[in-house]
Order: sequence, then structure tokens, then C-alpha cells
Amino acid sequence: MKFVLLVKVTEYGAKKFKERGPAALKKIKSLGFDVNKIKMVYTQGQYNLVEVVEAPSAEAMLAHTTWYAKQGYGKMIAMPAHDPDVMKRADALAGKK
Repeated sequence: MKFVLLVKVTEYGAKKFKERGPAALKKIKSLGFDVNKIKMVYTQGQYNLVEVVEAPSAEAMLAHTTWYAKQGYGKMIAMPAHDPDVMKRADALAGKK
């Protein structure tokens, strides 16, 4: 499952910059994420990071966002993301009576 993550880093998370990334990578590997498909950019504004990740399940995504918050690094909003082909199929289903 593909997700877009909006990440807001806490002051503590910012202080732990060098630790935070490797720890998060280790955690997502342990949860079965496809680490080769991670896209991440730093942003300015309401969120500090935006990521696109591939998780093996919604439960794995929930485990990661919960773990991240428990570490004190920050909070994530995880939104399921769909490829254009999925949207085409959904649109076809929506058009059926």
C-alpha cells in the first residue's frame, strides 16, 4: 500500500536529527516497508517533511506512525495514495448503477 506522509517534527525530534532518520529507517525495515521506494523531501511551512512510502499493510503504517510519535520525534498524517490506474478503475466502479 502506498501512503503520503505529512510529518511535523517536534523540537526534540529536531535536536535528534542525526539519530531520527536512521532509527526510523531501521523501524520501517523491520515492519516490511519497501525502503527502495521511499521518496522524501524537506518542506517549509506547516509540515517539515513529506514522504511517499510503500507499506505492506495499513497496520504496518499505523505501527510506524505510532512508533514515531512514541519516540517523541513528531507526528505523522498518513494518507493512502493511489496510482492513476487505481483511479481509473474506481471511476469505472463509481459510474456503475
